[in-house]
Amino acid sequence: MENSAGLPPLPDRLCTDPDSLYYDAAVLEHSIGIRFNDRQRFDVEEYCISEGWIKVPAGKTVDRKGRPLLLKLKGKVEAFYR
Repeated sequence: MENSAGLPPLPDRLCTDPDSLYYDAAVLEHSIGIRFNDRQRFDVEEYCISEGWIKVPAGKTVDRKGRPLLLKLKGKVEAFYR
């Protein structure tokens, strides 16, 4: 189902990693903004609105497969289209 602007609804949980169960290419085609604790974040890799957390990269540290290590931060999460 799409809203009046022709954009798909934002899911409760979304991840930018194509291997994740929560990856949604149709939603990620559009620019998405995340407001975390009333501050806009631009480095969010994954979020969950209902559980109230985001995952962000831990600096330049990567795992053995070359993906960034992620920190889980808890707080108030809002997702929106920019």
